[in-house]
Amino acid sequence: MLMKRMSKLLLLLAAFALFAAACGSDDDGGDETATDATEAPASADEDMADEDMADEDMADEDMADEDMADEDMADEDMADEDMADEMSMTPGEGVSVLAGRANWSSGYFQAELYKLMLEELGFDVSDPAAIELGPSNGYTAMALGEMDYWPNSWYPGHLSWLKNELPDGSLVEEHVSIVGQEMVAGGLQGFLVTKAFADEHGVYTMDELNRNADAIAAFDEVDAVPGNGIADIFGCPEDWTCDDIIESQILFSGWDNIQQVKAGYDAMFAQAVDNADDGKAMVIYTWTPTSYLTQLRPGDNVYWMGVENVIDDSNPLGVEGGAAWSQLGADGNPVNARIGEDACPSAATSADGLCQLGWIAADIQVTANNDFLDANPSARALFEAVTLSVIDVALANVDQDGGTPPRDIAIQWIANNRGTVDAWLDAARAAA
Repeated sequence: MLMKRMSKLLLLLAAFALFAAACGSDDDGGDETATDATEAPASADEDMADEDMADEDMADEDMADEDMADEDMADEDMADEDMADEMSMTPGEGVSVLAGRANWSSGYFQAELYKLMLEELGFDVSDPAAIELGPSNGYTAMALGEMDYWPNSWYPGHLSWLKNELPDGSLVEEHVSIVGQEMVAGGLQGFLVTKAFADEHGVYTMDELNRNADAIAAFDEVDAVPGNGIADIFGCPEDWTCDDIIESQILFSGWDNIQQVKAGYDAMFAQAVDNADDGKAMVIYTWTPTSYLTQLRPGDNVYWMGVENVIDDSNPLGVEGGAAWSQLGADGNPVNARIGEDACPSAATSADGLCQLGWIAADIQVTANNDFLDANPSARALFEAVTLSVIDVALANVDQDGGTPPRDIAIQWIANNRGTVDAWLDAARAAA
């Protein structure tokens, strides 16, 4: 719109210039007729009339010039207003953004969603798949400005990465900020055990499994490292943080007959599903929102496992930032899940009748580079405004597992929630 209006203004000014040039040519080169010597001279009255007419012509010309000047000013004001309107609609115009995503597939949908919304604000956003990182590298990349934002942070678990030291001696936390409330307490997490195995041996907590020699022997026959006398449970890849938390839990709780297998999660999960469906021993760490619980179904082929003691901030591994791996609530007490006995049998014997999973429900949030946030208040305001439903994200993961690309899922989600998204975008534009 602005370019079209500016083009019209330029054309109008060019037309006036041509008109002025044509008038000048007529004055200089027109036919002049000699006065007939026999013609009577003009009277004084006629001379005065001619002067009056000339004055009137000059006045008309002055008024015309003033009108043209007013029109030019009005056109300039309209152009300025259009430019302001366009800038307010697209505050990110001309700004390139380095987007990232986690290297677990359940975070792909959010990555595409934020990219699409930033693009509606005018930002030029890179493909999140081009910077796919686990937290061990993701936070450092953000601190160094190699990635502008990451919508897949899990707190408090990931707080430990903010203590990492950079080459210049500064800490990651000096360069990044946690922004918004994407999914507060949205990351339910814990251990699942094969239902048939748990019922056969009466092991419904990790502690009961560790103490039950027969259960450990049966588990060891079919686990990932058979014959080592240990129950090898499926944990996390070693750059996800949950692997560190599990190691801390094992040491904190004295689970000396249990150890963690660290490998690619999808491969471990596929084996876990096979074992659960066949009634074979298996324990695996998992979380929501994902589609995983459509295959490992608490109360059907698996149970949620309880724990007797929830890890605190004592940092049993003694590593930098390890105190942040406490799974207690802000008041220092366990935050137990409202999961019934049919899906978590240990709830039947807990003091509050709830399932003590040993894991706090994580806050899933955006983390971003401070320089990027300071330079782009509209992006910050968008991150602050967005809140997502755990159910919506879980359903998105189901669609993704069905073969629909995450970007297509995000496009459809925005279409279905246009009013909500527009309110978030309006808040972002207002902050520009």
